[in-house]
Amino acid sequence: MLAIIEAAGWPIWPLILVSVIAVAIIIERSYSLRTKEVTPDKLLLETIKAYQERGVTAELLGKLAEGSPLGRIFATALKNAHFSREVMKESIEESGRAVTQELDRFLTSLGTIASMAPLMGLFGTVVGMIEIFGAQTAGGTNPAQLAHGISIALYNTGFGLIIAIPTMAFYRHFRRKVEALVVDMEQQAIKLVEIVHGERK
Repeated sequence: MLAIIEAAGWPIWPLILVSVIAVAIIIERSYSLRTKEVTPDKLLLETIKAYQERGVTAELLGKLAEGSPLGRIFATALKNAHFSREVMKESIEESGRAVTQELDRFLTSLGTIASMAPLMGLFGTVVGMIEIFGAQTAGGTNPAQLAHGISIALYNTGFGLIIAIPTMAFYRHFRRKVEALVVDMEQQAIKLVEIVHGERK
């Protein structure tokens, strides 16, 4: 591995840096976007049961707000339970936007890395081409410098693609998962509103 890095030259180091950042984001988002962490099973049923038994209490609101993103939306909805259905829905939408922004955290960076990696690899290719042209002298071609230039060009291009392809795949996967989670949270929040206002049992 060290031999490859040495052969690829200094342009490989920015690529290594962004690959480490990409892996860190992928691990963090894989953990944070787990369904049971964002929309826990039976949270809606537990919330409805607690509301029907004790009403809106500070203990219930605190537990919901600290538990999960869906819990935070439920807490906001219940804080406005004494208002009309429209006011409750507006408060849910506002809370939902904040939760969505939280779920989207780091995804822009991941998408940027996926887009930039091939360009960074291309930059390494240009540096390698400069090395290749520098190998041409009046006295002939310097084989060592020529080989080094070819190594820089090829390794950086390849490494840029190796970073970009899986990073883009994970970016698309996380974007789709966030969209699915947001839709699920919206549906559950609407059910809560309808139950609070007696429109559904």
